[in-house]
Amino acid sequence: MNINHLAVIPDGNRRWAKKNGFPSFIGHQRGAENFEELVFKALEMKIKYFTFWGTSLDNILKRSESEINYLYDIFEKQFNRLSEDKRVHENKVKVTILGEWENYFPEKIKKSMHKAIENTKEYSDYNLIFMMAYNGDNEMLDCVRKIVASGNKDITMETIKENLWTKDFPPVDLVIRTGCEDDPHLSAGFMMWDTAYSQLFFTEDYFPEFVPENLEKAINQFTSRERRNGK
Repeated sequence: MNINHLAVIPDGNRRWAKKNGFPSFIGHQRGAENFEELVFKALEMKIKYFTFWGTSLDNILKRSESEINYLYDIFEKQFNRLSEDKRVHENKVKVTILGEWENYFPEKIKKSMHKAIENTKEYSDYNLIFMMAYNGDNEMLDCVRKIVASGNKDITMETIKENLWTKDFPPVDLVIRTGCEDDPHLSAGFMMWDTAYSQLFFTEDYFPEFVPENLEKAINQFTSRERRNGK
């Protein structure tokens, strides 16, 4: 069983920092560094679609101003790096950013994000999809509102997919969530339509600990599973 679309929910940056005696921002910094390593491991493994939940809308609205400002700084640097990374261009990786970030992020951060989108818009070999200020329940509400506004009363599965933020991407094959000690779960309806038949992989490893070797093991486990899709 091959994997076409991988989604990662990175959890545990702050808990990793606390465990190692660091302030929380060090956990976010290490998580960002680890993310880049995972992206290029996924490219090495020929995974065409890689979705990464950078931040939920709840994170943006409920965490302290100092923590959010530090995250914004990380985002700005990371998108600027991706825009110029030769590996992105050599592999023709298209960057897409979904969610409500346009409504909440500072202009400086949005500028770096638009730069990554613009610099890769002509590519199609691989897709790197960021969920930023994203809640899955809000995506579904937006979908329903669009359908209602269109006046379309013939609602099909295709109609719903066409009105999702993720309309251009295939269903998710595997969802990996890190930092699950005793509460494996999905948050805020994460990609609820696109993960209906996804396989799930939960690990106690905090995100900064979930290195490329761990990703490879998770994917190898996935490929050995029998996927029945309700049959």
